Amino acid sequence: MIVLAEKYPTINLDPTWLTDFFNIDPRIAYYINLPILLFCLFLIGIVSWLITKKLIVNAIHKLFLKTKMTWDDLLIEKKIFDKLAYIIPAVLVIFTVPSILVEYPKISSYIVTLSMIVILLVIIWTIIALLAVFDVILSKSLIFKDKPITSYIQVLNIVVYFVGGILILSLLLGKSPFYFLGAMGAMTAILLLIFKDTILGFVASIQMSVYDMVRVGDWIAMPKYDADGDVMSINLSTVKVQNWDKTITTIPTYAFITDSFKNWRGMSNSGGRRIKRAIYLKVSSFCFCDNQMLEQFKKYTLIRDYILQKEIEIKKSNSSLIDNESNPVNMISLTNIGVFRVYAENYLLSNPKINTEMTTMVRQLDPTSKGMPLEIYCFSYEKEWEKHEVIKSDIFDHLLTITSQFQLEVFEEPTGRDFRNIGRVPNQKASVASVYSQY
Repeated sequence: MIVLAEKYPTINLDPTWLTDFFNIDPRIAYYINLPILLFCLFLIGIVSWLITKKLIVNAIHKLFLKTKMTWDDLLIEKKIFDKLAYIIPAVLVIFTVPSILVEYPKISSYIVTLSMIVILLVIIWTIIALLAVFDVILSKSLIFKDKPITSYIQVLNIVVYFVGGILILSLLLGKSPFYFLGAMGAMTAILLLIFKDTILGFVASIQMSVYDMVRVGDWIAMPKYDADGDVMSINLSTVKVQNWDKTITTIPTYAFITDSFKNWRGMSNSGGRRIKRAIYLKVSSFCFCDNQMLEQFKKYTLIRDYILQKEIEIKKSNSSLIDNESNPVNMISLTNIGVFRVYAENYLLSNPKINTEMTTMVRQLDPTSKGMPLEIYCFSYEKEWEKHEVIKSDIFDHLLTITSQFQLEVFEEPTGRDFRNIGRVPNQKASVASVYSQY
């Protein structure tokens, strides 16, 4: 600091003026003069900050607000120039303090060091704010919209804090920054333990981005963490998921690499959302169709052509059988379950809300103790949950109701009321078996 004092002309503010003017002892004047000089430095800092803030910063704000660009508005919103305004007073103090406090070299050195630390803190503060601006701009960009930009920004924030901390320590202790880097190398194991989640999150963020595993806005399901909803944000250490009940689940980022989860993006990007549900029909209600039933089925538009075509095929096939009238077992006949299956399939194909370009079928599954499952498998155009459920409900409302027209019965387990009616069964002894025989 003595060198700085020699470079710049000194201001004659030594304590002798107090001695001459007030006739004070020189030793007392030495200590009285110091607060006066410090107050002068304080005034220099305040005045320079007010000039910078009121004139320069406000002029820049007015200029940026007049432009049509939006990114410069973010600079104002994050108060970038307001932060930089603190550098001017610190710089002025650094250049003026050696000449003002020429009689106090140690205090002058402390003030210069403190001013440099203030400049470093302001620079760190400004860089963090600039990174936040870049985060907002890149997140809105179509190119980076599905990338975990926030994670990368957070890594840069850590780097900025780390470098800034080393520089501040080097100023305070008067050591080279490389001295602290060497010390940090010896503490690698401890640092890895402290920043374990950060390192894992950063690696996971890169893998998620490279392999396009999760994006902001994706619908994911992760039962281990009771998460089922849309991804709100992907950060360095956590991924926030808003569940359908509006609760928010926070999941460690690295969990998406180590644990399994389901991403519904493929469904959202496809032409429809799947409907897969079965109707359980009582096997005891299956039967061959007689002429009366076929005449009734011909009235249904969805299967009229099917019935007419099958009648021709059956008649032609049965005509080649020997003694077919005396042995009906040898005859080919339609079944009510088969006709209903065709009806259900044609009903789906005629539904304008079903995407028939995707897989659409009605199939029989293996019979169970609850009957034979008749599975409906198709895709609705609507992928929004509420609208999709309405379409699915309409389909099964119709199919479950019309089964009785095909003399089919839907399986239902007996209830308490059925057991109470055991004794009321006419012309037979009451038994549990008689009740189950109805089902």
